[in-house]
Amino acid sequence: MRVKNVTIGIKSVEEMLDEAKGVMKSLERGKKVGRKKAGVYFENLETMRKAITVERLKILRVIKAKQPASVYRLAKILNRNLKNVSDDVRYLAELGLIELEKTKNGREKTTPTVNYDKILLEIPL
Repeated sequence: MRVKNVTIGIKSVEEMLDEAKGVMKSLERGKKVGRKKAGVYFENLETMRKAITVERLKILRVIKAKQPASVYRLAKILNRNLKNVSDDVRYLAELGLIELEKTKNGREKTTPTVNYDKILLEIPL
């Protein structure tokens, strides 16, 4: 089994804009642009720490290990309030760290999945 990684890191707005400009220039010249590694970047460490909390990491681990069939089931496994877990799951999905699949089997449910094995932390010095 191939290990898939997602990177969480810190990049300034200027760095992200410079990367985007480089990609656009390459496209203008007709050059192919290679795929960047999957990642979620924050402007600073404080923002990253607010986004990636201990509870949210626990959610990622439980989803990966237990593969709950719904957010409701995930909340039960975590022994947490459904609304709080649902809010955290939605936020992690917005960041791209969780994929959500809606299914309707009588009742509509949302199944969270984590499609990577490791989170790599990248902090420039």
